[in-house]
This record gives sequence, structure tokens and C-alpha cells, in this order.
Amino acid sequence: MDLSFWAIAALCGLVFLAGFVDSIAGGGGLISVPAYLALGLPPHAALATNKFSSVAGTLTATWRYWRARKIHLRTALVAAAGALAGSAAGARTVLLVPAAAVHTVVLVLVPAALVVLLFQDRLLRRAPLADGGGEPGRPLLRAVALGLLIGAWDGFFGPGTGTFLALGFHLALRFDLLTASGNARLVNLASNAGAVVVFLAGGRVVFPLALYAAAAGIAGNQLGSMVALRRGERIIRPFLVVVLVLLLAEVVRRRFA
Repeated sequence: MDLSFWAIAALCGLVFLAGFVDSIAGGGGLISVPAYLALGLPPHAALATNKFSSVAGTLTATWRYWRARKIHLRTALVAAAGALAGSAAGARTVLLVPAAAVHTVVLVLVPAALVVLLFQDRLLRRAPLADGGGEPGRPLLRAVALGLLIGAWDGFFGPGTGTFLALGFHLALRFDLLTASGNARLVNLASNAGAVVVFLAGGRVVFPLALYAAAAGIAGNQLGSMVALRRGERIIRPFLVVVLVLLLAEVVRRRFA
């Protein structure tokens, strides 16, 4: 594609912002995918190039969370295995279910997630949060189930996968929000890596644009994960709320467009 310097600079700025948000609360694709489409990329090329840049950025964020010991490796890897299987099943199911039905489910699910996140202290039975170090009795079956469900969501619909992973690790597996976000980055990295290989093999990734965007995504994830590790739940919770609101707006747009 023949793009001007300013068009590429604008894209990289939005990809940087997407990486910043994604490293904290997931949902960066809600910012970056429309940016690629706005440049005039065909949908498949936009998705492929976005996956390439987001995987590069997520790898950076995952490494930072890992170095800070804010990833519970066993639980995250089990959930990642479930996510890979769930994503394949979701991709097959989407061919059988009308898109309107998916959007209707999401219109109920996202507001419910917002209510639980905002009022969890009142709505949920309080139980000790894990500190990220893990416990011998950590319920790995719940991690598999979480991976299957969110992986199916990723293959079925896509946007907000990292956000729902973080919420699942926090609410269902009782990790603190910072460790939940770190676990979510690792699972998201695993679930997206396969898609990137397929897109690369199919020649769908647009180079050298993907390399510029990858550099911006790495920088955004680097800064976002640094902020998350320093500020913890004080920054992660508000970002989760913002991403869920953006996701709801996107679903409403798709449902009634």
C-alpha cells in the first residue's frame, strides 16, 4: 500500500494507545482494528496485520509481568491449552449461529460483567485473593474451563478476549487483579500465536506496515505494563471498566448497524 508518512504516524499512535490499554486491561483491538480499517486495508489484511503487531506487543507485556512474578505459570498454561481448543471450537460454531444471536448474548453479558466488577464487594462472597504465588490446590479444572469459554469467545466473536480473561482469573480463580492481568496476557499470547502463523503463511500480513505497528505496539505494551505493575489495582480496575464500555458500544454498533 502507498501510505503517507502522516497516515502511518497516526496508525502507530493508535496502535501505541491500543498496546498501552491492552497490557493493562485487554481490549486493545477495539482501538487498533478500526485504525487499520480506516487506512483502507481490506478486513482480512487489517485483522492479520493487527494480530502481528499485537502479538509482538503482548510478548513484551508478558515478559514484564513474568519478571515481576505476576504470572502464575501453571494456571495460565492450563488456561492457554483450554483457550486453544476453545478458539477452534468457537471458530467452527460461528459458522452455524446467526451473528445477531451472538450480539444479543453480548448485550446481556457485558453489562453484567460491568455490574459485577463495580459492585463485586457487595455481590460476591468474599474469599482470600491469591498473591500470585499460587497454591498447591489451585483448581486447574476451573482454569481449563475458563480457557475453553474465553477461547470459544475469541474464535466466535473476538473483541475483549483479554479483558474477559483478566476478569475470569480475578473473579473465578481469585487472583488479585494484577496477577489476573498478567495471566491474561500469557493466555492471550498463546491463543493469538497460532492465528499469526496462519496469517503469515497465507500472506495476509501487510509489510512493512506491520513492522512499524509492531514497534509502536511494543512501546505501548512496555509503558502500559510498567504503569500497571507500579499502580496495581488502582489503575487496572478503571481501565477494565473503560474497555467494557468500549466493547458494549462496539457490540451495539454491530447489532444495530
